[in-house]
Amino acid sequence: MLKPDVKTREKDKEEYPIERYGYTDNSRIKFKVRFDYRGKPKPARFFFGGRKTEDVAQEIREQQVTLWRNLPLQGIYVEGIDLGEIYNLYDEELDDEVAFAPLDLIVFADTLEDLLRFIMRDEFRRIEVMEPSTLVLNSRDVEKLLFRINEIMRKKIIPGKG
Repeated sequence: MLKPDVKTREKDKEEYPIERYGYTDNSRIKFKVRFDYRGKPKPARFFFGGRKTEDVAQEIREQQVTLWRNLPLQGIYVEGIDLGEIYNLYDEELDDEVAFAPLDLIVFADTLEDLLRFIMRDEFRRIEVMEPSTLVLNSRDVEKLLFRINEIMRKKIIPGKG
């Protein structure tokens, strides 16, 4: 009597496999994220010391690359770092050109919540989820994700709270 019940459970698992939807419990999310670090010009003191915005942008990007390579983050693994060419855009507020230094990261994350640490940054420009091709979220996952977004937004709006 117990044996047919076990077979029924096995049949249900075969009929609706999780792998069919491109998601397994052990899978990690692989994504590519782009940051553009802005080079704010430093004014010259007296007659020397002024720096070009390209130099400032490149220095900021190099600092961030060092952090991404050496800072251990639980649930996150940085697989690759790609430095793009520095480009300039006109900033109407400053009435001057500002340099941006792009940085592309290829990252593996354990959960969707781990992606928030990347997309909630001021330098964030674009994200592309590379693997899996489909994500399945149950109501509990959505609740955790929305709660985490709320926490991060509260910290940004009211620094020191949360």
